[in-house]
Amino acid sequence: MSKALIIDACRTPRGIGKQTKGALAHLHPQHLASTVLKAIAERNGINTADVDDVVWGTSSQVCEQSGDLGRMAALDAGFDVTASGATLDRFCGSGITSANYAAHAVIAGMEDLVISGGTEMMSLPKKGMLPMGANNMHLQEIHPQSHQGVCADAIATLEGIGREALDALAAESQARADRAIKEGRFDKSLIPVLNMDGTVALDREEFPRPQTTAESLAQLPASFPKIADYRHTDDALTFRELINKKYPDLKIEHVHHAGNSSGVVDGAAALLFASEDYANAHGLKARARVVATANMGDDPTLMLNAPVPAARKVLKRAGMTLNDIDLFEINEAFAVVSEKFQRDLDLDRDKVNVNGGAMALGHPIGATGAILIGTVLDELERRDQQVGLITMCAGGGMAPAIIIERV
Repeated sequence: MSKALIIDACRTPRGIGKQTKGALAHLHPQHLASTVLKAIAERNGINTADVDDVVWGTSSQVCEQSGDLGRMAALDAGFDVTASGATLDRFCGSGITSANYAAHAVIAGMEDLVISGGTEMMSLPKKGMLPMGANNMHLQEIHPQSHQGVCADAIATLEGIGREALDALAAESQARADRAIKEGRFDKSLIPVLNMDGTVALDREEFPRPQTTAESLAQLPASFPKIADYRHTDDALTFRELINKKYPDLKIEHVHHAGNSSGVVDGAAALLFASEDYANAHGLKARARVVATANMGDDPTLMLNAPVPAARKVLKRAGMTLNDIDLFEINEAFAVVSEKFQRDLDLDRDKVNVNGGAMALGHPIGATGAILIGTVLDELERRDQQVGLITMCAGGGMAPAIIIERV
């Protein structure tokens, strides 16, 4: 088997995901994706006719984000028409999954040069979007699936994790992101997004609020009580009732809000994978290799608890222990996801999300996993460390995971 070498990683800054104020909201998602595809090809002197595939993650594949964004963005970036593309959806886990699939193809010896990544423009109107389970009443009978924010509150209640701990984690995320930005820790991978006329649309992170403190977070109202009692149709169960269908005695405490949940943003990211033979033949210097990948399913009713078993599974597959990992990235979809991950695995918190996470920087759903892989790679190089583990919760009660090692 060949090694899957990571040659490079790049991403856009994240723009606020609102049509009325986001710096990227007026652009087409194909343009956002083509920005990073063009950059990763140019930065590495790639002949795009050699690209075997572009594997792209996008969760909301509706309207402008429909129609195989990976292929369309490659064409928009000026890639040779022989470079094919596919687009996949593992909800929030799409960006890691696209990387894993690209790595699998290289390791299997079926492909030599693959670009993975993802795009999500959360500023787009989500016309045609349905709740989790797509209104399949039979499925809801078997596995009641609720709103992710309500699930986060349910998990915090079940685990006895209070709002004070979650707000402290959110404040720390903001502080770490602010330090990373000021010290230029993201600069190596950051690609400015240009308007169609060549002017700069966005060249910095737009979402962070460095003035945030635990005290200011404590003043914010909980986000999900009203959503918990919402019905999409007259005969549907509320989101609260869906959880109580499986956990009938649970009285959900609402502890998540805008400050300790992931930010709504637009963004895109790309990763370049190559086989050893291709890299050697074309003078490409690898920055890392893929050690192991894994996918894990868990309870779809609570939905957000798969990262811990996914981490354990990928470690076992790699023949590693937690002590072998220098840096962890666990996506901050909601504060409780990261907090539970760190508690359950008894991790050194100075190794986890060291440059902040989605509570501070935002979570462009299909792109986030690719962003996190690049973030870990950059930080391993900055610290002269070796091994990183990246995972994240995904809709339907799933989590993909990947371990990378510098070479």
